[in-house]
Amino acid sequence: MLTIDVEKNSEVAVVHCSGRLVRGVEVCTLRNSVVSQKTTRIVVLDLAQVEFMDAGGLNALVSLHHWTCDRGIQLKLVNPSHLVLEMLTRTRLNRVFDISSLHDVLTILGGDCHHAKYGAGYLSQPQTLAAK
Repeated sequence: MLTIDVEKNSEVAVVHCSGRLVRGVEVCTLRNSVVSQKTTRIVVLDLAQVEFMDAGGLNALVSLHHWTCDRGIQLKLVNPSHLVLEMLTRTRLNRVFDISSLHDVLTILGGDCHHAKYGAGYLSQPQTLAAK
């Protein structure tokens, strides 16, 4: 199961992913969460809590990378779990994606890491989605 929480303001959407990013409903849930952020300038995917990812999950990340590039939206991967980072490195996708720590992203965006609910608490209106 993949659970997604989205925090957003007018320019930035932080998509927190937790669970398994695998082919099927989970990939569709992630894609819908990102595609619905089409009015933002930056989409941050927080992958710290992703426990497992298969080829379908990797494909979804590549697809989202193309979708955001085509629309002039920046896609940033933040705090990928050890497994996710290993998969990105082995497939050399770590050279394609902008991968940062949450602290780096907050520094760039001007957020305050110490007072944030998710490390991006300056955003409002969290939404939770779950794939079953």
